[in-house]
Amino acid sequence: MNKLLLSGLLPLIPLAATAQNAFDGTWKFRLNDAQFPKKPDVFLLQDGVYHCKTCVPPIEVKANGEDHAVTGHPYFDSVNVKVVDDRTIEEVEKKAGKTVATSRTVVSLDGNTADFDFTDSSNTKGDPITGKGTIKRVAKGPAGSHPISGSWVTSKLENLSDNGLTVSYKVNGDSLSMSSPTGQSYVAKLDGTEAPYTGDPGVTSVSVKSLGKNSIEETDKRDGKVISVERLTVNADGNTMTVKFEDKLHGTHSQFTASKQL
Repeated sequence: MNKLLLSGLLPLIPLAATAQNAFDGTWKFRLNDAQFPKKPDVFLLQDGVYHCKTCVPPIEVKANGEDHAVTGHPYFDSVNVKVVDDRTIEEVEKKAGKTVATSRTVVSLDGNTADFDFTDSSNTKGDPITGKGTIKRVAKGPAGSHPISGSWVTSKLENLSDNGLTVSYKVNGDSLSMSSPTGQSYVAKLDGTEAPYTGDPGVTSVSVKSLGKNSIEETDKRDGKVISVERLTVNADGNTMTVKFEDKLHGTHSQFTASKQL
């Protein structure tokens, strides 16, 4: 997970005690009230070439149903894009020859929305994360391009498997531990000290700070570069948590709510 940056640390022992009472347990994220990024993803499929212009780094491969090497992506090293028909594309991502993610996207007849489904094991040691959703067009692609071309924002995400929605926290003294069903974990002091982040090819270190009553911030890095910041705040009822996520690589913000599992 990842959190937002804020300064000012209260005395360590009271903060640790508060964090322990508030954050200990397993939390499950809800999708019904999720606030997805407003900054659009931009795709172009034209003249047999697929571009993901907002991927970091950008992707450009032939859309001929064959594997094509890409660099700079920690979760995959090849991309295969297949044009199924005039409204549908399929994408397969691999790492070291092994399939780590698949997706199928179908643009609606009016071209204003597109439904997608996916499987993703690029960041899990167990079963793949699966789900489906809908994206909404905010800008058209150039004339003559495939309907997937243009700018899109996520409007709905649903049927996400539980292993992609749950995370557990535990405060022990002055440290916070995190673990997830997909194999990510860390143990970090609550004073912002950097610590190893394990189980995620795209995150190498993490730092966590207590921000006061019922609030903590996590900063994730990849090879020394901040890639995301997340602030988690347990609400007054003690059973819900608001998570504000800032994706530094893509320049986007999102917000989610999680419920404590009893």
